[in-house]
This record gives sequence, structure tokens and C-alpha cells, in this order.
Amino acid sequence: MIDVARVAGVSAQTVSRVLSGHPNVTERTREKVEAVVNELGYRKNNAARMLSSGRTHALGVVLLQTHFYSRTAITVGIEEAATAAGYTVSAATTSSLDAEEIEAALSRLADQRVEGVVLALPLLRTTRAIEEFAAATPTIAINGSRARKSEVVAIDQARIARLATEHLLELGHRTVWHVSGPMEWQDAASRSDGWRSTLNAAGITPPPILEGDWSPASGYRSGLILGRIDEVTAVFAASDEMAFGVIRALHELGKSVPGDVSVVGVDDIELAEYCSPSLTTVAQPFAMIGKHAVNHLLQAIESPAAEPECGDIRPSLMIRTSTSAPPR
Repeated sequence: MIDVARVAGVSAQTVSRVLSGHPNVTERTREKVEAVVNELGYRKNNAARMLSSGRTHALGVVLLQTHFYSRTAITVGIEEAATAAGYTVSAATTSSLDAEEIEAALSRLADQRVEGVVLALPLLRTTRAIEEFAAATPTIAINGSRARKSEVVAIDQARIARLATEHLLELGHRTVWHVSGPMEWQDAASRSDGWRSTLNAAGITPPPILEGDWSPASGYRSGLILGRIDEVTAVFAASDEMAFGVIRALHELGKSVPGDVSVVGVDDIELAEYCSPSLTTVAQPFAMIGKHAVNHLLQAIESPAAEPECGDIRPSLMIRTSTSAPPR
């Protein structure tokens, strides 16, 4: 910083203010310092920064090891928001939802002295160790996960199911069949509850649930069953990938989508718009969820006494060609 200050003709304190994003610097001075920084190839020494400030400016995120689109999209939102705020992100993954694995992941992040953590996995129950960590370290949970001392940033999953189910009923279908995700996931359980309550409110007895595991293969297996039941005209699959599997099975059984059976998914992954037929789905703004989680976490770190800002994160129904009125 002393070298940068000498070449730029300013004080080392001014260089420090520019690099930390301090507002009390003129735009002309900021541009001059940044030009010298680029010219000299200066890079901040984060280890020295940590020693001088006593802070790591690092956030942690606990993720389930999976190839699902939602995990990637949420992580992108987390990293973008953290980078914009001058923080780094350390990820700790678990191969299952076992409490001991989650505890171990939190322990690894604690060893790295992260200042806050995003729990980005469907945690249905906590342990004493998880609760103690959340009490000692600012913790934001998404996907319905939570510890007593954590704050939750999430989309109303029951509302997602209600949007999908009401859309199919409004088209004239007498009932809606449901291919759920694994019930140990909070998202899957909430979507099933929303589907069931929507049918009950319409005076319809819900048909049996077919449980999948989020994969296209599990949707395909459910589709082979549903396609052999004559009264099935509408299916709500709890993920787009399972919906793709359902549609493939229906086609193999000679069923037309949406001519014979309408199908709705959840997530609105990129392929949903371009498959045939294009998939009607309930879109979730995953990147926005990640950004909201980081913003709430930073507020908990920087201003722990302040009330968290409420973010309006709503799902939206994307109507495409996989749904229509039932066959006569």
C-alpha cells in the first residue's frame, strides 16, 4: 500500500480507504488509486488484513452433495452477494442429512473462523452441537432448515403447490395426482401439504401420493404407474426433472401430453422452456434466495441488534404447453 500511495501521490490511509470501499473518497482520487493498483499489480494480503482487523471477512455455506440445479443456482447467488460485499465464501458439503455430518461440516467452517454461515440444506431436526453453533455464530437457514437461534430465508413451498394445483383445477381437471420429493426434505413435505390442502379446500379427496427422489428416473417410474390409471388427467410433479421423467413414461405408454394428461413441474430450470412439450412449472428465484440469505447474514454480523429486512421472495407460475383442459 505504501508503494501504491507513493506512485499515486496520496497517503497510505487514502489507499486503504479506496481498497476497503470507504465512501469518504472523491471519485477522482479513487480512479487514480485504482489505476496505480492495476499498474503495479497490487493484491491485498488477506492474512495480514485478518491479523490487523481481527476479522476474516469469510462466510461459510453448508451444502448437500448433489447435482441438482437448485443447489448450484443458490450457491451462485450466495457467492455473488458475498463478493460484492467484500467477503469470501467457504463451502462445506455433506453426503447425507445425517446430523453428525452436518456437525462435522460446521466444525470445519468454525476452524476457518468464518464470521457467519448459510445452512443451505433441508435440515428437519437439529442437535445440541448445531444449536450451540448457531447461538455462537450468525446463521441463516434456507430451504426450511433452522436452528432455534437461526433466521430462515425461504420461499413458501406450500404456495408453490397451491399455484400448480389450482392451475390444473381451473383448467377443469377433476383431481390432481402428485409425484412428491423424498419426505425427509422439508421442501417436499411442504409441497405435499400444499397440494393436499388445495384439493381438500376444493372438496376433492386427494389421491395416493407417489414418492420420488427428485430424479428423472423416479419420475419415469411414477409415470409408468400413472399412465396405466385411466382417470389420471393431471399430474403435479415436485420438480422439473421428475416431470420430465413422467412425460417420457406417458409418451412410451401412448399417452399425449397435454392431450391426455397435463403435467406441471417445479423450479423452472433452463430446459423446461425448450423441452417438448414446453413444461408448465412454478419458478423459484434461487439466485435471489442466495443473495437474500447473504444480505441477512451480513446484517446479523455488522448490525446484530437491527431488525432484519423483510424480502418478498415469491414463486411464479410459468404456463406453457404441457397443460390444457382435460380430454372429453
